Amino acid sequence: MKFIGIDLGWKSQPSGLCSLEWINGQLQLLDLDRKEAIADILTWIDQSVKPDEPAIIAVDAPTLIPNATGSRLPDKLSHKYFGKYHAGCYPANQNLPFAERTLNFGLELESRGFAHAPTIQPQKLSRYQIEVFPHPAIVNLFNLERILKYKKGRLNKRRLELIKLQNYLLDILPSFSPPLHLGGSFTSEIPTTGAALKATEDKLDSLICAYVAAYWWYWGEQRNLVLGNRTTGYIIIPQRMLA
Repeated sequence: MKFIGIDLGWKSQPSGLCSLEWINGQLQLLDLDRKEAIADILTWIDQSVKPDEPAIIAVDAPTLIPNATGSRLPDKLSHKYFGKYHAGCYPANQNLPFAERTLNFGLELESRGFAHAPTIQPQKLSRYQIEVFPHPAIVNLFNLERILKYKKGRLNKRRLELIKLQNYLLDILPSFSPPLHLGGSFTSEIPTTGAALKATEDKLDSLICAYVAAYWWYWGEQRNLVLGNRTTGYIIIPQRMLA
């Protein structure tokens, strides 16, 4: 079983891409990349997952948008439950500039057999897609009191927050079920320039997306929250870890 994370650029900016595989009772990192054009992203997916291979693709973007205006139900619920952590998501509706791009991406995945999975039978091999959101996932997985603010602000502060995230990934995920051991090849110095830092941010976000895909497949609703449903749109978020 493979787990694909897509930190999708909602407009024309590059997207972070991650591929994990379930091998001998643990997750292994296969690839961590970044592509700009949607066609290149889809080619990367086609190369990463064979046509008959089971996988779940977790996308950080609204791939189901039933509402013409306003906000979706999962957007509102993200603010209700995660606003205090500064982890509410951006509202989505069909009239916003990014809607066509993100909706079409979900349809491209469906055409490849990746069905939306707001409900799932844990550890069943099939082809799924889900919508995820890294900020609340990071808050819950690592029991944080606020988001890691690596997206906005001064460069040096963003870099320090990304260092924290990388350390959490390396030090904590190996102890989870399912465990993810990233290995020495993953560890690298967090960049000090803006463009390079943004590229690292995209890749780490995609890794979080891929891990949430694995966590959803492994545990289902036993240890995950589902904000919304197939009709309203939905976001899958791991439950907060018990102390």
